[in-house]
Formats: sequence, structure tokens, C-alpha cells
Amino acid sequence: MAAGNVLVIGNSGVGKSTLINAFLDEDEIAARVGWGISGTTSALEIYPAKKVPFQLIDTIGFEPSFLKRAKAIKAVKKWSKESAKEGNEDRQINAIWFCIDGASRKLFPEAIKNLSKATKIWESVPVIIVITKSYSIPERAENVQMVHNAFAQQKRYAKNLKAVIPVVAQTYTLNDTAFAPPEGIMELIDATNAVLPEGMKAAEKDIASFKLKRKRAMAQSVITASTAAGGAVGAIPLPFADAAILVPVESGLVTALRKIYGIPDGDDAQKIMDTILEVGTASIGQGRNQRAMLAAMRALAIDEECSLAAIVAAAIVAAIGEGSAFVFEKVYLGEMSAKDVDAIRNLIEQKLDNEFVRKVTEVIEDFAGSDQGKYSLKDLAGNLVKTLGPSAGKASS
Repeated sequence: MAAGNVLVIGNSGVGKSTLINAFLDEDEIAARVGWGISGTTSALEIYPAKKVPFQLIDTIGFEPSFLKRAKAIKAVKKWSKESAKEGNEDRQINAIWFCIDGASRKLFPEAIKNLSKATKIWESVPVIIVITKSYSIPERAENVQMVHNAFAQQKRYAKNLKAVIPVVAQTYTLNDTAFAPPEGIMELIDATNAVLPEGMKAAEKDIASFKLKRKRAMAQSVITASTAAGGAVGAIPLPFADAAILVPVESGLVTALRKIYGIPDGDDAQKIMDTILEVGTASIGQGRNQRAMLAAMRALAIDEECSLAAIVAAAIVAAIGEGSAFVFEKVYLGEMSAKDVDAIRNLIEQKLDNEFVRKVTEVIEDFAGSDQGKYSLKDLAGNLVKTLGPSAGKASS
């Protein structure tokens, strides 16, 4: 089956590389290829996917200066003209992503005008506008409408607009205890496959498998961010026995994972979430994990006052995240539901059992052997998530 060529185009700094990495991770990208069109090889990167019949063709970003922007537009036009010639059918564009920065709303009309000019030769090709960096949920609907209005001014191409999708391509840290989880990637996958010619569309089972892998990757990024947030909360000089201090972090984590796995909000979803959070809170309140890890820290002569609470808090958040991702993946696949409350409770409890303490002690030992002054919460979070998971990746293939 011939691969569908998707041209990815946008201003410099709009986040095209981040978007491509969210769409295709390293395991899903075949060897990069070049099509040898003189004068454009430095302006283009082609990313053929292994699992689905897509090729993402990344262009250099359009720079603010007139001359650099004109050079980028010329390079895309030249490559497009060569690719459209007879005998180069495998190079012809089947879909275009216009990437615009959601944080630069005033530039929407100008950006869309430049992108339309650069892709003039492909005037009948379906266009999907990707609003990158869509961190502000309240502004998304307004941004989508602004894009429609701006694109309508390009009357020659307005009929080609097939979708406008706000995207957060990767987990974005807002502060020590808050983050914006990835969103929009599943919608982008579906929209892209939908606009490809019939002979190039990926089979339903291939798309399903591809999306599941992307969900797992996004879940892991959210768990890591939440684990770091849990460590930051735990490091605050408050009585750690108060289980309530981690509830906001855990609640945000579980909610984000539910959304990643497409579990709709409602009574059933709330029942699952309540069960997960109840077990996590009970574990903190009982204090058995803190005591076990405190003993390990004492044995290694780690400054327990400054490290214990952060490590315990981060570890518990990581374990709850791994268990939650496993549960939500099972629900997503139809293998578990809100009726399985006892199984869900047991699974989360197992995540916080003696094996959990042993694994976290490994991280503590690693911490003790490192330059502790350079061992950040982000490092701690990454090591904990790596040590405790990923369970979701073992759930189903």
C-alpha cells in the first residue's frame, strides 16, 4: 500500500517537531529518507511511519523576517513543483497540516495567508489546521472560530479545510504542582486518516493499535509530571501523615489519564476514580510505606528530613498513576468496567504493597549513590516511573 504524504508546515517555533514526536515516536519512525530535490534537502525532513501508512514531511519553519520567510516559501514551492511532476506520484501531497501557535492569536490571519501561499500548488489537497500549544481550555472554541474566519478569507482554498484541532502535543508543566496534559493527538490521527485517499487509509485495526500505543506514551508523560508534582508537595514542611495534601495531585493525575483513554465523564467513570483515590489516600494515612522507606533511608544515611516526604509522596503518586493507567486501558479495551470495583481496589493496593516498597528502596539507593545536590525532582520522578512501570504497556498489545 502506498503511503499517504502529509505536509507539515508552520511558522518557526510553532512546535512542529514536538507535534511530530507526539504523533510518531522513535519506535514508529522508519529510517528518514530524502527525495534528492536540489536546494530543498536542508528544508525538508521525511518521517515514514512503520505502523500506519503515513509519511510526515516536515518543512523548515517560516521565520519572522520577510527574506527568510520568502526563502522558506520558495523552498516548499520548489519541492512541491518537482513532486507534482509525472513519475513522482509517490511524492504528491495527500494532506496538509497547517500548524499555528495557539498562544499567538493575533497572527492567525497572517500565518494562514503565508501557509496558503506556500502550498498554492496543492490547492485541492485537504487541509487540517492544528492549533498547537492550546493550553487555555476556555480559549479553544474562540481560537477555532478565529481560524475558520481567517481561512475563509483564502477563498480559493476555503473548501479544502476539513478540520481545526487544538492540540497540546506533550505534557506541559505550568508550575511545580500543575500541568497541562496532552490533548488532541487522537483526533488528529483520526482526521488525518479520514482525509487520505481510499487506497491509502490505514485499516481500522492498525489505527486502533497505533492509537493505543500513543495513549500509553501520553499516559507515561502525565505520570512522570504528576510524580514530580507529588514530590514537590511532599517536600513542603507539613505533617506528611495528612493524606489530604496529595489529593489534588492524585485527582488531577487520574482525571488526565481518564481523558487520555477516552473514558467519558459520568457516574461509572467517577466510581472508578473514587475507588483509585480512596485506596491511595488510605495507603498514605496508614503510613506503613513511609516507615519502611524511612528505615531504608536511615540505613543509607540519607537526610530523611529533607528527602523522605518528597520520595514517599512521589512514589505513591507514581504507583497510583501506573495502576490507574492499567485500569483505564482495560476499560478502554472493554476488559473492565465500573462493576469491577473490587478488582480495581485490589490492583491499586498491590501497587502499594511490599514489592512497591522494595522497588522504591532501589530508587532511594540510587539517590544515595548520586550527587544529591544535582538529583532534581524531575530526575526522581523519571526514576520512580521507570522503576514502578510501565504497567499499561503490559496490559494488552
